[in-house]
Amino acid sequence: VQLQASGGGLVQAGGSPRLSCAASGTIFSIYGMGWYRQAPGKQRELVAAINSGGTTNYADSVKGRFTISRDNAKNTVYLQMNSLKPEDTSVYYCWCNAPRGPGYSYGSYDYWGQGTLVTVSS
Repeated sequence: VQLQASGGGLVQAGGSPRLSCAASGTIFSIYGMGWYRQAPGKQRELVAAINSGGTTNYADSVKGRFTISRDNAKNTVYLQMNSLKPEDTSVYYCWCNAPRGPGYSYGSYDYWGQGTLVTVSS
C-alpha cells in the first residue's frame, strides 16, 4: 500500500486548507486511516483518525477546528483544517492500517505517507 498526500503549504493564521491522502497498490481493505504530525524537536502525535465505520478520534488540540473524513470507494482520507494557528505548523503524515492479505489471519500493517509540510504564518 502506498499513500500519497497533498494539500500542504504556507497558510495564514485562520486559514482553512484541506489535506488529502489517497491509498494505492494492492489493497484488500483498509481499517483505520488518519493523520499524524511532527513539529521540529517534538514527537510525532496523532491529529485525527477514522475507522472504516466512520468513527473518529481527535487530539484535544484540534477538536472543533479539524474534521477528518474518508471516501472508502476512493481509499482516500481528508483532513479539513479550520482556524489554523501558528502552533499547527508541522509536517503532517498520512497513515493507514490495512491487512497484509485477504483475511484477518494475515495480520495488519501500518503504512505511512511521505509527509506534507503545513506552515501557518501569523
